[in-house]
Amino acid sequence: MAPQTGYFHLHLVSDATGETLITVARAAAAQYANVSPVEHVYPLVRSKQQLDRVLEEITTSPGLVLYTLLEEDLIESLEGKCRELGLPCMSILGPVLRLFQSYLGSETTHRVGAQHVLNAEYFQRIDALNFTMVHDDGQHVEGLEDADVVLVGVSRTSKTPTSIYLANRGIKTGNVPLVPGVPLAPQVEKLSRPLVIGLYASPERIVQIRENRLLGLKAHRDDDQYIDRAAVTEEVAYSRRLCAKNEWPSIDVTRRSIEETAAAVMKLLAERRRQPVA
Repeated sequence: MAPQTGYFHLHLVSDATGETLITVARAAAAQYANVSPVEHVYPLVRSKQQLDRVLEEITTSPGLVLYTLLEEDLIESLEGKCRELGLPCMSILGPVLRLFQSYLGSETTHRVGAQHVLNAEYFQRIDALNFTMVHDDGQHVEGLEDADVVLVGVSRTSKTPTSIYLANRGIKTGNVPLVPGVPLAPQVEKLSRPLVIGLYASPERIVQIRENRLLGLKAHRDDDQYIDRAAVTEEVAYSRRLCAKNEWPSIDVTRRSIEETAAAVMKLLAERRRQPVA
């Protein structure tokens, strides 16, 4: 039955970390602006005793149930309880695994948390995160030649969160702020290995974000150039000129989420890597 209260209970049951479930569930829930999920996340459910506690909470707060379980007995218990309660219940991985099986012609190995094994890709992400933290906000520009991507832009263009998101994808990312009155480090314009990308936004959006930040910090700046529309417009124009001068691609982040900006960066990086080496 559809919720009448403006919210609904959403139970996410996983035998691993639950990251896959949370990502899919939130992407779906975001399409419904008039109702909000109350999330109940149950990671590392791998025994009957653990599942019994989950079933108790589902009984107490009935709602939509999504799961990523691989053990058949746990699946049967969960789905059986949901049928008894008349609740919708669905495996997120089930349809995808069946599609893989039909195409590949073989059964799955049923490895719980297989995407989180300590393989080369895992250590690549950790290495990228370490690099990104060290080279955040213009720090250690002398080491940026080892980056995959370097983001440049004025304050409040989401350089740091985008860098961290990319690092979580195994992409070594540094970022350098463009500060009025402070010359850009000459090493940045001489970079050859990394893909340097400019991030910019409309002056109105930047001013809005900066004002909100100052309010949130309860801060006061004597230099009102930080939120002066004309000054910010010149900052953005300078960043655009700098990118054009160095033939750096640029991305307008005015209406982009961090994920969308990162996707645009990864697309540019993939295109660059496909280009033949001169």
